[in-house]
Amino acid sequence: MHLRFTTYLFVLFLLVFTSCSKFSRLQKKGSVQERYNGAIEYYANKDYYRAGVLLEDLIPLIKGTAEAEKTQLYYSYCQYYQKQYVLSSYYFNRFSETFPRSEFVEEAMFMNVKSLYLDSPIYSLDQTNTYKALDEIQVFFTKYPYTKFAEECNKIVDELRSKLEKKTYEQCKLYYKVSDYKAAVISFEIFKKEYPESVHNEEFAFLKLDAQYQLSLISTERKKLGRFELAVEYYLSMVDKYPSSKYLKQSENIYSDCVKHIEKIKNKS
Repeated sequence: MHLRFTTYLFVLFLLVFTSCSKFSRLQKKGSVQERYNGAIEYYANKDYYRAGVLLEDLIPLIKGTAEAEKTQLYYSYCQYYQKQYVLSSYYFNRFSETFPRSEFVEEAMFMNVKSLYLDSPIYSLDQTNTYKALDEIQVFFTKYPYTKFAEECNKIVDELRSKLEKKTYEQCKLYYKVSDYKAAVISFEIFKKEYPESVHNEEFAFLKLDAQYQLSLISTERKKLGRFELAVEYYLSMVDKYPSSKYLKQSENIYSDCVKHIEKIKNKS
């Protein structure tokens, strides 16, 4: 058993050594054509690191040749398959600009979008690449309105918008949680305009009402009447939109208290 394992390790070592020696010879002494053929072979065998190293060296050497287009496209994919999405986005975009008449431009533009999408971070982090991906998808659809990648692009758009919605949702909730009620009311209104079909709008309709109510309670006497009256408006709007809301009982209690405060203020004056 020990002998068989030792033999296996030795064979494995020889294979790795031979492979490294072949790659080293290609990189240092191979002709342009030999390096190109070797890169394509490594790529076909999914050795994207070695393929990428060889292709990167070849790009400036084969400009204007028949292989130049495929070299840049394969190099972009090497970055993509190694999950270097910032680089793959850059090189797919560069391919589209360098070879605007290529039959692979549509594919390269889509892969640029997909790279940006895969590099988009979790919702709680900066969403610059998320917005960039959405912008690039818009550009892509403008150029290829009937693209074969439409279904996948639409799924990407849905996921990216969902991520942005979640980030905005959490930001809105934070204003409410820290008792910044004025900012909360404004943020809930903006959220509804940006995401009119969101499943969170019922919750935010109630939280906007409650935030306005809480703001009214801590306001100066001069501002209380107008703010309580606005809270009543929010209540009426909410029950009109969500007559069977799960927040209905709480909303009615807030409404009743607002009415009492309004009557009290008016009676004083």
